Amino acid sequence: MNEHLTEDEVIAAVPGLTRTRLVSFIETEVIVPLRREDGAVSALIFRQVDVARMQVLCNLAEDLELDDAALAVVVALIDKLHAARQDLLAIARAVAAEPPDVRARIGSAVLMPR
Repeated sequence: MNEHLTEDEVIAAVPGLTRTRLVSFIETEVIVPLRREDGAVSALIFRQVDVARMQVLCNLAEDLELDDAALAVVVALIDKLHAARQDLLAIARAVAAEPPDVRARIGSAVLMPR
């Protein structure tokens, strides 16, 4: 699969994606495509991450019958969860790089009842 896809290619690649739904995703900014300038012609292009995101959005829209406003809220929450996961992975890597005694103290502090 190409690194970047055109509107027609992404509509063909994502089950349940229609041109109307794609325009809605772009208007609500849950998908932010790149813009390719080729002289006087401008075209939207989509990255693989956009394609994966649209697959999730189409599944949510169809399976849970979510409207555009609800999809925007769900996608914002997914984005926040993803960012929190990345932060936790960075913290875990930093802790793993510490000496055993520091890791033990951190582990004790984390496991302490509140």
